[in-house]
Amino acid sequence: MRPAASRARKMSNNYNDIPFGIRLLQSCSRQCPRFRAKKELCYKLSIFLLTFLAYVCYHMTRKPISVVKSVLHGNCSNTQARLHEAGDCGYAPFDGHDAKTLFGMLDSAFLFSYALAMFASGFIAERVSLRYFLSMGMILTGVFTYLFGLARTSNIHSIWYFILVQICAGICQTTGWPGVVTLVGRWFGKKKRGLIFGIWNSHTSIGNILGTLIAAYYVESDWALSFVVPGIIIAAVGFLLFLFLVDQPEIVGCYPQLAAQQERRLTNASDADDDEEQPRVNEASYVRSGYTRVQIDSISYRSAPTERTPILTRSHSETARARPAEGRPIGLVDALHIPGVVEFSLCLFFTKLVSYTFMFWLPLYIQSSSTFGPELSADLSTLFDVGGILGAIAAGYVSDLTGMSATICTVMLFFASPILLMYQQYGALSVTNSIVLLIIVGIFVNGPYALITTSVSAELGQHSSLEGNSNALATVTAIIDGTGSIGAAVGPLLAGFISSSSWQNVFYMLIIADLVAMLLLFRLVIRECGQLRRSYARIRIE
Repeated sequence: MRPAASRARKMSNNYNDIPFGIRLLQSCSRQCPRFRAKKELCYKLSIFLLTFLAYVCYHMTRKPISVVKSVLHGNCSNTQARLHEAGDCGYAPFDGHDAKTLFGMLDSAFLFSYALAMFASGFIAERVSLRYFLSMGMILTGVFTYLFGLARTSNIHSIWYFILVQICAGICQTTGWPGVVTLVGRWFGKKKRGLIFGIWNSHTSIGNILGTLIAAYYVESDWALSFVVPGIIIAAVGFLLFLFLVDQPEIVGCYPQLAAQQERRLTNASDADDDEEQPRVNEASYVRSGYTRVQIDSISYRSAPTERTPILTRSHSETARARPAEGRPIGLVDALHIPGVVEFSLCLFFTKLVSYTFMFWLPLYIQSSSTFGPELSADLSTLFDVGGILGAIAAGYVSDLTGMSATICTVMLFFASPILLMYQQYGALSVTNSIVLLIIVGIFVNGPYALITTSVSAELGQHSSLEGNSNALATVTAIIDGTGSIGAAVGPLLAGFISSSSWQNVFYMLIIADLVAMLLLFRLVIRECGQLRRSYARIRIE
């Protein structure tokens, strides 16, 4: 019994790893029995809000470039405007006829560095403290966002300066997604996961909206502030996470995964077919650790990583002796063998291609296809993200009801294609048409993208084939989002080249991408429909 008790104590509160802000709140709440009774709920709420706020800031810092493009390259009316100042013709080096190509280079520098670094980021995120990982990533993202705006005040006109800043910003941004998804996956069980992730994933659209509104506010007076203000905000929020983010439930005496597995065991005990889809929970011994009952044998907890945790693990033989194999973070190749990872990764490649093409080029498209100014065009583009919020919540809710994520994504992609064509044909005819169609496009374009990057990624990262290993979530998330991010890099790059000939051809490209994404999920849709038929047949027999 002593070794078990020792293990329980080791998994319990490691006071040195508890953030300073949490320690301060704990000392203030010792006399509050209500907090002690609802401790886990309070921590879950803090994780939900902090990760939500963090990724709002990540996306907020990605939007200014799409808004500022219309000012960096203006309409040249005279030779004097071509001076290296922010004049009628724009800001050098973006004041020439090759401006769209240069903008495509900037987008690609950011997105390709983001996509390639994402795979390494998932590897690192599983092996270090996510509190340090996220807070440092956010502060560095703020620094490089600030440096982009600094180019104007420092009179910098080198394209390579802007490209280098975009590359560094893209690398730092990769700390966000594996970190926040892993945290939410650790703290929240599978019950209503689709709805929770659907609501939570609205941070993407809210961040885009805030980034657009902030950038649009300054774009016509001083576009440098369109970058400086979001950079300062994300750095401040990164410091907030350093003070209050609890990255491991065990260090504060919470065990949400244990409760979720116990609930699953009780719910599915009489359903043999469902048992095959859920991780099996064996009978286990319990030990007392303060006021918390800890299940020892059913869940393999790693010691919480800290700033002293080595990024590279020990040799295989040493690791095997130190801890059981199922507790180790998995490699990229092992993660690819999880059923559904390859299909959803490739699907996300094309869905994210469409979403990010809208994200980086929509304000400029609205301005070029209408008589609206830069600020109004930017404001109208936020309606695409409003639709994205609705689409994410709807997709997550229906996914919870049906359990058919691939089918939901396929249906939404099917309707997205004709709606894209409708927006291209009729969106510029009136403001009302533009508003209604942009919201509808946002629903059907961002719905599948949001579902795959959140609920589906978390589900696959805790798949039954992992045999209870909860340490694979960051790697699976990085593979899916990293593959999607390559598509996100390709889309704006192609749009930059294709738009030079015709915006209509850009929409044809987006429609083809949606159709390919839909076809990639066809095998999973057939499997889900087969499972649904077997479920109905079993109900009729009973």
